[in-house]
Amino acid sequence: MSSALFAVSRSAMALRTAAVATKPVSIKTSSFLTLARLYSSGKFPPHTVIHMPALSPTMTSGGILEWTKKVGDELAPGEPIAEIETDKASMDFEFQEEGYLAKILKEAGSKDVPVGEPIAVYVEDASEVSAFDSFTAADAGEAPKQPAPEKEEESKPKEQESKSEEPKKTESKPSTSSSSAKSSSAKPSGRIFASPLAKTIALEKGISLKSVKGTGPHGRIVAKDLEGLEPAQAASAASSTAATATPAGATYEDIPLTNMRKTIATRLLQSTQQSPTYIIQSQISVSKLLKLRASLNASAEDRYRLSVNDLLIKAIAVASVRVPQINSAWLGDQGVIRQYKNVDVSVAVATPTGLITPIIKDAQNKRLSAISNEIKDLGKRAKIGKLNPEEYQGGTICISNLGMNHAVTAFTSIINPPQSAIVAIGTTEKKAVPSDVNEQGFVFDDVLTITGTFDHRVVDGALGGEWIKELKRIVENPLEMLV
Repeated sequence: MSSALFAVSRSAMALRTAAVATKPVSIKTSSFLTLARLYSSGKFPPHTVIHMPALSPTMTSGGILEWTKKVGDELAPGEPIAEIETDKASMDFEFQEEGYLAKILKEAGSKDVPVGEPIAVYVEDASEVSAFDSFTAADAGEAPKQPAPEKEEESKPKEQESKSEEPKKTESKPSTSSSSAKSSSAKPSGRIFASPLAKTIALEKGISLKSVKGTGPHGRIVAKDLEGLEPAQAASAASSTAATATPAGATYEDIPLTNMRKTIATRLLQSTQQSPTYIIQSQISVSKLLKLRASLNASAEDRYRLSVNDLLIKAIAVASVRVPQINSAWLGDQGVIRQYKNVDVSVAVATPTGLITPIIKDAQNKRLSAISNEIKDLGKRAKIGKLNPEEYQGGTICISNLGMNHAVTAFTSIINPPQSAIVAIGTTEKKAVPSDVNEQGFVFDDVLTITGTFDHRVVDGALGGEWIKELKRIVENPLEMLV
């Protein structure tokens, strides 16, 4: 926070009573648009609330793995104050202001903290740190969120409900029949009247609404009616669900879902439900490719060490330049198919917490040695969760290689939207092929199976086949990658 902003805030404080807080002022505290708000009140000195940052465009919540600063420590621009678990990686949260950490509102180990929720407080004067010992999230301006309709319904005074019922009691016999009709219509057979919020709470906590007596208008069940029933019924429902899902006598371990695993599940489900895909498979000779790799590595002198995957990344990039329609994204909400001129190859990497796809950018223009060194660095950092968002978000086409597993001859992959193609690579096999030179009439060749999955909204079948044909030509004549 600049000294000018601090001076303005002190002037504003002087114009208000000690019991009333000034209006929050949003300021930018990092390159990721983390919002902090300036407060002053009679209870606490002027301070700024630090909120959970959005460290990636797709991040909606995060976990606090570790605080690298403790209360009372001095904060300097560019220094990390915490390690945050995002939906894809663990990242340092670099603060961009000067001051002193006065209070930590979310301790290390906190999970699923929504972006924008208060996590800490800092001040500009070290002597004011001790004043925040009793500071809570409520003091930071947190407020419970409730749907407006439900709030109005449940805030209705009990006196009004009883008054509205009194005239019915003083009516004569017609009133009795009318009351009986209303009673019968309030809860028809097989139908339960409940507010949207009550239904949501019941669904989340496993409470059966059949045995709940509603206190809302006409016997409607409202959220308040579930308060006393929650512990017993929720436990019963959870036990029933577990019994249904788990075979009798089975032993098991429940593994908590990480943010990364949740994101993977959401995106793969989105892909399978929204992308009409088709598959093209081809067996490609890699004998010349393997010879080229061996020759280049022999003369590398420790400058690089090429893998088959490095060569295939380059081959995919060259093929995508020659058939550029494959290197596209479906942007239906914008009414366009975006065809990229640069080929950014996403490379699937398995990590302890799930699959991530670091990107080799402008692969069509990079030398094989540069691709090899870059993917080794990205893969190493991916496995320990230290990639920056721009290193794994984006990409125009993807490669998934299980060739190192000799049991996998071929497989298919799921497209990573909005990309339109992904290439799955199986292991190398020895296969007999016809030969006019060998007296036995055949020779053994090194062959691998490449499977392309394409989004039919962008890539028609004939075009996908043309791209596979071009990739086969490049891989079987690998010197084409060098010209």
